[in-house]
Amino acid sequence: MELLPVIKNRPIIESSVPRLNHPTIPSFENKPFIEANTIEVNMNHLKNDCIIPVFSKDNEKTIAHQEFVEVVQECIGKTFKRETIENPEIRVSHQIKGRVPSAIYKPAKELLDEERTVYYERMAFIIRIPSVTSVIDGNRIALTLGGVRAYNQENLYNKKTYEKFKFFIGFQNLVCCNLCVSSDGYVEELKADSLDSMKSKITKVISDYKAIDHMRTLKDLANYNLTEHQFAQLIGRARLYNYLPKQERILIPDLLMNDGQISTVAKDYYTDESFCRNAKGDINLWKVYNLFTQANKSSYIDTFLNRNINAFDFSNGLIKAINGDENYHWFLS
Repeated sequence: MELLPVIKNRPIIESSVPRLNHPTIPSFENKPFIEANTIEVNMNHLKNDCIIPVFSKDNEKTIAHQEFVEVVQECIGKTFKRETIENPEIRVSHQIKGRVPSAIYKPAKELLDEERTVYYERMAFIIRIPSVTSVIDGNRIALTLGGVRAYNQENLYNKKTYEKFKFFIGFQNLVCCNLCVSSDGYVEELKADSLDSMKSKITKVISDYKAIDHMRTLKDLANYNLTEHQFAQLIGRARLYNYLPKQERILIPDLLMNDGQISTVAKDYYTDESFCRNAKGDINLWKVYNLFTQANKSSYIDTFLNRNINAFDFSNGLIKAINGDENYHWFLS
């Protein structure tokens, strides 16, 4: 890992992150960070074309998707004042369509644009900071922040209360646009009842995040290899995992990938241009990790980050298995 110079007398989080004074990020294919059934939208669409759900018992509005994104943008701007900050990449799913009361009896084909309403049940976004980068196994990674909002996890039939969000700070692999997120930079349930409370909690997560430690852990993955036989054992065990009796499965570390995603990992072991096996059939754990995070792009928005975290923990668990740890050894035995 190249350690890049940092500027003194900057906020704690900035002084702990490798930084390019004059970043020269090579061009890369900007693939979606999540695929599944999502579509890309912009802030203008969220602000001007989408309604905002309310809590039905008191008609208090929810925190809108665009407000969540704007709060994160504000926190990033205050923390990384001298860095290059990109516009948010926003993806949504589970479109909820409606119509205004005056058009209640109109046939759908006769509805005017102003008579239609829409919002999205689930939204995920990322914001890249391409001036904070490093290189792992030939792949440039950039500091990235983002979050998830899923209305299906709220009780909108009740009175207004704390609302739940997911927030992370980590890295993105610019080769494949896979996210690299650890539990140290992730809040699975960030509860907020106002934009101010959300700002304070997000700022704390950013300031507590240890970027250098996370990066070193990611780099360490490239130092360990699986043979073709070990990789085949891993895929076979991963397929068995979900069918284990409950009393046996609770003794083994979690693996949240489904069968379809495990099949994608197996296929990409042979075919992926960036993360396939080498000529001997060996593959290092950095590549295995990216095969997992790439397969995870097929997850729905509300499970995407949890599976991404699990891919990180599981890949590091394989290091333990190689070093003789009995818990993870099951996957390679």
